[in-house]
Amino acid sequence: MILEDLRYPIGKFQRPETITKEHEKNWIHVLEHFPFRIENLVSGLSDEQLDTPYREGGWTIRQVVHHCSDSHHNSYIRFKWALTEDTPIIKAYEEKHWAELFDTKSAPIEPSIAHLKAVHAKLVYLLKGLTEEQLDCAFIHPADNSKVILRENVGIYAWHSNHHFAHIENVLIRKGWK
Repeated sequence: MILEDLRYPIGKFQRPETITKEHEKNWIHVLEHFPFRIENLVSGLSDEQLDTPYREGGWTIRQVVHHCSDSHHNSYIRFKWALTEDTPIIKAYEEKHWAELFDTKSAPIEPSIAHLKAVHAKLVYLLKGLTEEQLDCAFIHPADNSKVILRENVGIYAWHSNHHFAHIENVLIRKGWK
């Protein structure tokens, strides 16, 4: 496989020109089921398997699981900020540096799976109750000063879930572990 396919196994996020209720419903479905899908995918993997990079120079399966927990936690907070403040500038974080911290590189994945279940349960409950007006709330990402509307962020995090699921699934298939 070429590097771009390994880095973006499902392609990069493509925002639909018009985000429909069907898009939102499908994205929320992805978010609702992601923690269980990833748990089923990685359950029973040995430490050696968990410490296998999904691609050369890439994060290990363990780091990807912990990254999803960290990233989706941050996303949940961004939703709350956008809903309670007037187009706030969110706090970005250096995900590459977080992935290099000792806990992300060595901790058991079960706490991050449990955290994903909790964060996604809260996020999905919140998303299912938002009004159209609330879905139009936004935040500013300081990396490029882009305005991110919440209904788009739902899609971004559904894509993010599937993106990292594919990273792990692909390495399991390539190694013959699935």
